[in-house]
Amino acid sequence: MNEKRIEELLEEIERIVNALEKNNLDLEESVRLFEEGMKLIKQCEKLLSEVETKIEVIIKEEDYKRFDFKEACEKIKGLRE
Repeated sequence: MNEKRIEELLEEIERIVNALEKNNLDLEESVRLFEEGMKLIKQCEKLLSEVETKIEVIIKEEDYKRFDFKEACEKIKGLRE
């Protein structure tokens, strides 16, 4: 399964919210979109939780006495590459 990036998920959620806000959908389509949106939100929560865990691991591995956000972001960027 090809996992989507959080930015892509957020764009899809925004598309769904916009469609629901227009109020021109029938009930079945509204419920279907709502369900799809909830699944996307769960995927976002999962991805964010994974990132949080990675950050915690990085901090522990480096035995930081104080948290340097910029440095942590650079390390995460390096993990992506």
